[in-house]
Amino acid sequence: PVPSISWKRSDGNSLAKKIEHNKTKGVLEIPDVQQEDEGSYECIAGNIRGRNIARGQLFVYALPEWEKTIQNAFLSLYDTLFWECKAKGKPTPYYRWLKNGQPLISEERIKIENGTLIIPMLNMSDSGLYQCVAENKYDTIYANAELRVIAAAPDFSKNPVKKMSVVQVGGELTIGCKPSASPRAVINWKKGSEVLRQNKR
Repeated sequence: PVPSISWKRSDGNSLAKKIEHNKTKGVLEIPDVQQEDEGSYECIAGNIRGRNIARGQLFVYALPEWEKTIQNAFLSLYDTLFWECKAKGKPTPYYRWLKNGQPLISEERIKIENGTLIIPMLNMSDSGLYQCVAENKYDTIYANAELRVIAAAPDFSKNPVKKMSVVQVGGELTIGCKPSASPRAVINWKKGSEVLRQNKR
């Protein structure tokens, strides 16, 4: 006679409530598949002459998807670059780094560990277009960012020092000295030809 058909999970877990199964057509339907649906399933068919079991394994995969990407960086000469990118997926994605389209590898100064790139003591040649690549066997995704290393002599044009300050005797005077410079400028003060040194006043 036509067998009756039932379904179950081989691991003993009960079938999710969302799962629909047609006992007469022997069809099991799992909508909106999630990671927890992965596992072994059994189709049990039986009639008065006996029963038989067919088993199937369901594997769930996920394409790589960015959780954290890199952003453009404009840093001074001798600064440290720290970039981190993170991706989720199944199997877990692994990472590669490219600079101007060429593979970037760990060396004495450049440190690469999974989705992390660290370059201390930047020099002008470090400028370029970088890519963090995350991939598993199902897909490859890219995150792009530009690194621009800036070197500039001290410039007072944006924050000029006051030409004149008037203050009453016993008052307090503040003179700002904030030139734009890359790397950060070393600042010294003079009164006339005399080098000023810090003291109680």
